[in-house]
Amino acid sequence: MIIDGAAYQSLEIDKIFAIIRRDCRSDLGASRMASIAPAGDMEELTSRFELFDAIEQYRDRRGDLPWNNRMSAVGHLLKEAAISGMLLGEELLYVRRLMQGALRLKEALSEARGEWPAFALLLRDLHDFRASEESLGVIDEDGRLQDLASDRLRRIREQIRRIRDQVRRKSQAILSDPRITNMLQERVLSLRNGRHAVLVRADAVTNFPGIVMDRSGSGNSIYMEPHSLIGLNNEHAVCGEDENAEERRILHKLTEHVMERAGAIGDAERALGQIDLFYALSEKVRRDKWHVPILSRDAKFSFRRALHPLIRQPVPIDISCGDKFRVLVVTGPNTGGKTVALKTAGVCAALGWLGFPIPSGEESVLGRIDEIYSDIGDEQSIEQNLSTFSAHISQITRILSMATPYSLILLDELGAGTDPDEGAALGIAILDTLVAKRSLTLATTHHNPIKHYALTCPDIESASVEFNINTLSPTYRLLIGIPGRSNALLIAEKLGMPKPVLDRAYEAIHHKEASMEEIIGELQEKRTAIEQESERLEGMRLEIERTRSDYEAELRSIISKRDKMLEDADKKALGIVENADRAAKSLIKTMDATARSSADRKLERAKKHFGIIKEQADRREEERMIHRYEPDERPLEEGDNVVIAGASTIGTLEEIRKDKAIVISGAARMELPLQMLRRATGAENKAAKRGERRDRKSGITLGAPDGTVVRINAPPSPIGVPSSIMIRGMTIDEAMPMAEQYLDRAYRAGYGEVSVIHGRGEGILRREVQMLCRNLPYVESYRLGGEGEGGFGVTIVRFRK
Repeated sequence: MIIDGAAYQSLEIDKIFAIIRRDCRSDLGASRMASIAPAGDMEELTSRFELFDAIEQYRDRRGDLPWNNRMSAVGHLLKEAAISGMLLGEELLYVRRLMQGALRLKEALSEARGEWPAFALLLRDLHDFRASEESLGVIDEDGRLQDLASDRLRRIREQIRRIRDQVRRKSQAILSDPRITNMLQERVLSLRNGRHAVLVRADAVTNFPGIVMDRSGSGNSIYMEPHSLIGLNNEHAVCGEDENAEERRILHKLTEHVMERAGAIGDAERALGQIDLFYALSEKVRRDKWHVPILSRDAKFSFRRALHPLIRQPVPIDISCGDKFRVLVVTGPNTGGKTVALKTAGVCAALGWLGFPIPSGEESVLGRIDEIYSDIGDEQSIEQNLSTFSAHISQITRILSMATPYSLILLDELGAGTDPDEGAALGIAILDTLVAKRSLTLATTHHNPIKHYALTCPDIESASVEFNINTLSPTYRLLIGIPGRSNALLIAEKLGMPKPVLDRAYEAIHHKEASMEEIIGELQEKRTAIEQESERLEGMRLEIERTRSDYEAELRSIISKRDKMLEDADKKALGIVENADRAAKSLIKTMDATARSSADRKLERAKKHFGIIKEQADRREEERMIHRYEPDERPLEEGDNVVIAGASTIGTLEEIRKDKAIVISGAARMELPLQMLRRATGAENKAAKRGERRDRKSGITLGAPDGTVVRINAPPSPIGVPSSIMIRGMTIDEAMPMAEQYLDRAYRAGYGEVSVIHGRGEGILRREVQMLCRNLPYVESYRLGGEGEGGFGVTIVRFRK
C-alpha cells in the first residue's frame, strides 16, 4: 500500500504521529514510527494486527512486556562508528542496555509463544546477545571502563593511584609548612591541566618554590606547581597518557565486536521499537477508544463513529464507500466540515494500513486499498488564481493516470478556482472518469450541477454535512443520502447583508437551480423531522424493553425461588428416605432369623416406595432444569444448533423422532428427550466456534476470497465452556464420550474445578465417570458433591495445575 506524498502531507500524518509519540516510553518507539511503511498486502497487514492483538492480550493477562526506560536508539551511533571506528564508553553503555532489553524481551516472548504464535514475528528479530552483552560488562553504569577491562589497564590505574597517594602525602607537607602557608591563597591542592598545583597569592609568586602554571579567574592568585611535585606530576602525566591509550585500544576492540553484530543490533532495535510503538497505540485503545478494524479483501471501507485525532472536540461520523457506491460526493456550506469528513476517512484508512488501531468505533471495516491520493486545497486561502487552479488540475491529472479500482482518492472542492459552469462541467467529467475506473472516491463540492449529477448516477452517493443556520456553525454530522445546501444567501442574510442586495441575488439565480436548492432544503427538513421522531420512538422502545426486562427478571426470580424451595423439599425427603433405609437395615441386623426374614420382605416393599420417591425427585429436578429455559419462538428443526439442558453443550440436531431427538456433539451421537433441548443463541454459537478455532489455531481470520468480512478474533478464554455438564438420563455410550470431551475442554480452558451431573439412579453413570477420572492424567482428584452441590448425583472434578 502506498500513501502518496501529497496525501501524506494533506492528511497531516506527521502531526498524528506526534500525538501517538507522546505515549512512547523512549525514542525507540518514535524511531520505529518514523521509519514504518504501510503494509505491502493484506497478509502483511493481517500479521501486524495479529501481533498487536497478541501484545494487547499479553498486557491484559500478564502485564507489560519487559522494558527498561533507560534504553535508547543506537542506530545513529553505529553509523558514526562505521566512520570513526570507535564508540565512547557512554555510547557502548547504550548498546549494552539495548542488548539487555532484547534478551529480556526474547525470554518473555519465547515463554509466551505457545499461547500467542504471532510473537514469532518479533522473535526472528531478537538474536542471542549473551556473549556480546557479557563483553560489554567491563563498562560501569557511568560509561567508564572498569579496571578489569584488561590487565594492563588495571596495572596502570594502580600505578596512578600510588602516585596520587605520594602526591597527597607530599602536598600535605607543603600545605603544613609555616614558611609556605602564608604565601597561599587557599590551603588546597588543585589539579590544573592534569598537574597538581597550589593557589599562591600574586604578591608571593617570586618567593614561592615552584613554577607558574596559570592565573585564577579573578587575577589575584596564581596556580603554581611546587618543585617537590614536578617529578610525581611527570610520572602522573605519563601514566595518564598510558591509561588513555589503553582505554582507546579497549574501546576500539569493543567497538569492532559491536560492529560485527550491527545487523543483529538493528533488528533488535526495530523489534524493541515495535513493542514501544504498540505500547503507545495500546494506550490510545484504552484511553481514546481506538479500535482494530475488521478486515475485508474487497476494495471498500466503513468507519463507524470515526473521529479526527487532531480536532480537540470532534463529532463522531459514519462514513463508508465501496459497498453500494464507489463515489461519495459531500456538499454543504463553507466551514461546514466537508474537508474534515474527507480527512477523517483518509486518516483512518492510512493508519489502518500502517497496522495501527484507528480512531473509530467497533464494527469499522477496512478493505483492500493499494494507494491513497488526494487533492485537498486550503479552503481559507485568500484567492484562487490561475496558478492555484493549474496546480490542482496537474495533481488531478496525475491521479487520474494512476487510479485503479483499489485506489482511495480524496478530492476537495471539486471544480473550484475557475468559471463555475466550466468548473462544474470539469468536475462531472472527473467523477465520470473515476466511476469508470471503479476507484473509491470522496469528493466535496459547492456546484449544483455536480449535485444533480451525483443524484442521477447509480454509482455515486450524495452526502451533506449538517449546518446550524441559526448559529452559523457546523454540527459536523455527516448525512448520507441527501445533498447539502450551500446556504450562501441565508448566511449572508444572517450576517447583515442589505435586503435589496439579497433580493437582487435571488432574482439572479437560475429558476432551475433555485428550485433544486428548495428541494434539498425540504429534504433536509424532512430528514431532521424523521430523525427526531425516530429518536422519540427509540426512547419509547427502550423504555418498553426495560419494563419487559424488569418483568421477566422478577418472574425468573419468583420461579427460581419456587424451584429452590421444591429442591430443598426433595433433598429433605430423600434424606429422610435414606436415613430410614439405613435405620431399617441396622435394626434388621439385630433381629433373630425368623423375625429378620419377615422384616426383609417388608423392607423390600418399602424400598419400592422409596424408589418411587427418588424417581419423582429426579423427574422434578429434570423438569426444573428444563423450565429454566425460555420457550423458543419457533419449534426446533433438524439442522439447528441446540443446547442440552443443564450441560450448556452445543450440538447439532440431526433428526427428530416424535418426542425424541438425535443430537451430534463432537464425536458423541445421543438420543435425548426433545424437551431437554433448546435452540442455541447467537452468542453461544459464536462462543462454540471460538472454542473450535482455538483448538485448531489461535489468531486472526480474514474474510474469504469472495469478500466475506471476518472479525479479527482473540484466542478465547473459558467463554463457551460451562462450569458443569449434565449427562443424567443418557446411556453409557452417549454420556462417556461427551463427558471426556467436556473434561478435556474445561481443563484447557483453565478451570480449576468442574461438576459432572450424572444423577443418583443406580449409580452406573457415577461409577463410569469416576473410572474415567482415574484414567485422565490431568485430573488431580474427584469427589461426590457435598451439601448444596448435588450430593450423590454430582461428581466434583479437580484438575492439576
